[in-house]
Amino acid sequence: MQDGEVIASVDLGSNSFHMLVARVEAGQLQVIDRMKEMVRLAGGLDEHGYLSQAAIERGLDCLRRFGQRLAGMRRGRVRIVGTNTLRAAKNGSTFIRRAQHAIGHPIEIIGGREEARLVYLGVAHSDVPADGRRLVIDIGGGSTELIIGEGFEPVRMESVPLGCVRLTTDHFSDGKYDKTRMLKAERRAELELMSYQRAYREMGWARAVGSSGTARSLATVAEANGWGDGSLTLAGLDEIRKAVLKAGSLDKLSLNGLSDDRKPVFVGGLVAMRAVFEALGIERMAISDGALREGLIYDWVEREDFDDVRDLTVGRLQRMFNVDAAHAERVASTTAALWRQVEGNWGATSDETSEALPLSTWLDVAARVHEVGLAISHSGYHHHGAYVLQHADMPGLTRTAQAAVAALVHAHRRKFKPSRFESLDEDMRPLGMRLAVILRLAVLFHRDRGEGIAPAQVSARADGDQLALTFASGWLDDHPLTAADLEREQAYIANCGFQLQFG
Repeated sequence: MQDGEVIASVDLGSNSFHMLVARVEAGQLQVIDRMKEMVRLAGGLDEHGYLSQAAIERGLDCLRRFGQRLAGMRRGRVRIVGTNTLRAAKNGSTFIRRAQHAIGHPIEIIGGREEARLVYLGVAHSDVPADGRRLVIDIGGGSTELIIGEGFEPVRMESVPLGCVRLTTDHFSDGKYDKTRMLKAERRAELELMSYQRAYREMGWARAVGSSGTARSLATVAEANGWGDGSLTLAGLDEIRKAVLKAGSLDKLSLNGLSDDRKPVFVGGLVAMRAVFEALGIERMAISDGALREGLIYDWVEREDFDDVRDLTVGRLQRMFNVDAAHAERVASTTAALWRQVEGNWGATSDETSEALPLSTWLDVAARVHEVGLAISHSGYHHHGAYVLQHADMPGLTRTAQAAVAALVHAHRRKFKPSRFESLDEDMRPLGMRLAVILRLAVLFHRDRGEGIAPAQVSARADGDQLALTFASGWLDDHPLTAADLEREQAYIANCGFQLQFG
């Protein structure tokens, strides 16, 4: 990334949306603009998991304003991510399509552990240097990230479904605070954290740091009322709890340092933070200015285009499931060679896909992990592999890309069914099917697990749903098994409307 280049990050959080615009100077970041709006997207999730129209419109209105600030910034220099609520919302893809139009740039949905990794990176770059391990707590609107790291690298990450908006909606929706409700909310938070407390306490840390609005607002209120010094302690949180119960309701809650925009979800955040303090045995917590949006920028500068992180993810999965990495790389190489020949007709622009990662990345990752299911069973291993990849933590991939990789692995052998692609948005399914055809052919060409077919020995041409393969003279005669496999493949892919010709 060149000096003087301006880049931006946008965090579509469950409680608030944040935008950060920065300039790279001598490898360092100079912040030139920030924007924040309380959208409370999580508050718009109904009991069936759908975002309300009101919540959607609040989000879109905010993104139109952000979009005006980002107007003129070239594509590829704005990174936008959605987190817990957009991961959970059943109509999240509908919102994303409209949101991308409103802001004018692609939006990624990231997984919980990827969110935790990026939060830690933002805090580590913003916090004072620390010897030993650092514990970072980020309480958002819909989830809480718990991260232990050393230096700039996280070593343990968890995303817990515990957030200030979620707790407020479930326990204090009418704005009433009493001891019974408070204890019920605290018990729920305690149960959510129970499975993590032993491992985190045993790992230990030298410094605890809180990031984002909940930690910052609690520390501000504690200091403004004489219960803290700018950091957080359990004693200070207990004083805030007493004041909340004394007030008894949202209307009567008046604390020095408590802003009007934070007030509606303040008590939910208090419950979550007290539960974290008690579960992990935290004595004192410093407050960091760094958070997810800063982490997005630093990750971008240090690992542009996610290549390093994505390669680490693929390597980890290959080792975990004993994948034949050399064979996978050969399949990936053939996949890339075939795709380059048909991409002009079968590919899509980023405008059409609304996806931050190119389609070639989906193919590359799918090719390198297409055999993860073999570690479970050879029978139907494509089913096992698809399940693993759908539910695995895969840093460096967007949620859309991860869903696509799982679908490609599911469809890379045997029957070729439209149902394999139901996890993709409807407008993305035709692209997914085309990519799967290419992966299937690459796997077929390497059935002997050897070097397979050289790019010079076959050419591919695509036109609509027709694919024509032309082989070097005599090649098919010398490889009768491949010829038979191609005949069978013609019947398989015809099930999804594709015509394969070869000769």
